[in-house]
Amino acid sequence: MEDIAPEYDVVVLGTGLTECVLSGVLSVKGKKVLHIDRNDHYGGEAASINIEALFKKYGNDNGSEPWKKYGRPNDWNIDLVPKLLMSNGELTNILVSTDVTRYLEFKQIAGSYVQTGAGSKANVAKVPSDAAEALRSPLMGLFEKRRAKKFLEFVGAYKEEDPATHNGMNLNQSTMKEVYDKFGLEASTRDFIGHSMALYTTDDYINQKGAAKDAIERIRLYVNSMARYGKSPYIYPLYGLGELPQGFARLSAIYGGTYMLNTDVDEVLYENGKAVGIKATMKERDAEGEGMTFTTKCSKILADPSYFPNKVKPVGHLLKAICILNHPIDKTDNSDSVQLIIPQSQIGRKHDVYVAMVSWAHNVAPKGYYIAIVSTIAEGDSNHHLELQAG
Repeated sequence: MEDIAPEYDVVVLGTGLTECVLSGVLSVKGKKVLHIDRNDHYGGEAASINIEALFKKYGNDNGSEPWKKYGRPNDWNIDLVPKLLMSNGELTNILVSTDVTRYLEFKQIAGSYVQTGAGSKANVAKVPSDAAEALRSPLMGLFEKRRAKKFLEFVGAYKEEDPATHNGMNLNQSTMKEVYDKFGLEASTRDFIGHSMALYTTDDYINQKGAAKDAIERIRLYVNSMARYGKSPYIYPLYGLGELPQGFARLSAIYGGTYMLNTDVDEVLYENGKAVGIKATMKERDAEGEGMTFTTKCSKILADPSYFPNKVKPVGHLLKAICILNHPIDKTDNSDSVQLIIPQSQIGRKHDVYVAMVSWAHNVAPKGYYIAIVSTIAEGDSNHHLELQAG
């Protein structure tokens, strides 16, 4: 165990995306970091796994090995957590500023769509991202298109430091309802702007005093991300989201970080009520025996919630359905990848439903296959799976 120092500045538990970003940034800043994960792979709940591992994690196969009909397991990289990156967003900027992009390759998501209506009356349309697209959008009538065009021109021109761009409003004190009213936007237009561009999951933001500035900044981020590459504001790493934690782990290792997988934390050490170190056991993969136990001290411990379950208070449940398809999503121009948002008002819910679809074009599935992950916040107390049923 000569590689384990007696003391570190920071011990990080879990290799999820958040933990790996922090580990990488702290290492770059000169901190001495020990990074541990109980699993034999990086990513934690943000990992990308093959289709055999997916069935074994979630499925009841009864020994039938259903994954075999989908080709070679290792041709699949299925995300456990659905996430697409804004091309001009904070995480993308961190990737660029830390040079983690040298370990990764990204591909643009082909389209951003929104559903209107439900059931047999459901329709899917591309989300407009600028004034010109607003004029071509089937989501609005002729006069509403002109109003939406003026709104998006206002968003594009808005500068906090320049009152001439504020259109007579104080966004730090205004509600978003007041902004929508100023431009005379219809309810359906407010719906797709708030949910498909600002990416709010509920309508709570509309009447919050002073929330208008945040909403406008969210819409500006969408528009600026769209302008960066065209087609859609989203990008996605080839081989799956699990590549992101690994990229930051490589960054940490280059700057002296120590990584240990297959390592269980046996005990967190405390002095006067403050965490000061850990006792842990590292096991070699597939090796028998008790493994090697070590103790090290630290100034700070960062961990994913699973390492401190008694300190976690659940506030909700994220529902997700991982769908393996042999065709693209209907009405999305045969796109190989999309973000589809179903606003809660369209289907009688309190929270939006998100569909993130990627495919063989992103090296996450064999040729001809698509992976769509449907997700939303649970609204019932039981039978959560029923909330994601078709229809």
